[in-house]
Amino acid sequence: MPLRTLSQAKAWLDEQGKSVQEFAREHDLCPATTYQVLSGHKKGKRGKSHAAAVCLGVKAGIRGEGACWH
Repeated sequence: MPLRTLSQAKAWLDEQGKSVQEFAREHDLCPATTYQVLSGHKKGKRGKSHAAAVCLGVKAGIRGEGACWH
């Protein structure tokens, strides 16, 4: 699956009919961190921001124990 841009990730959430908070809860992510990744304030290099970026499809990687559905 090709990576999404931040704009594409936001549009994808809209297409899914999900708020950022709902998406974050479903994937055991911090809503604030998820918002920060989507806004570009956090790059998703490590830790929770990395997990959010991977689940949103804006970064390739493995989230670890949890699974991300795209």
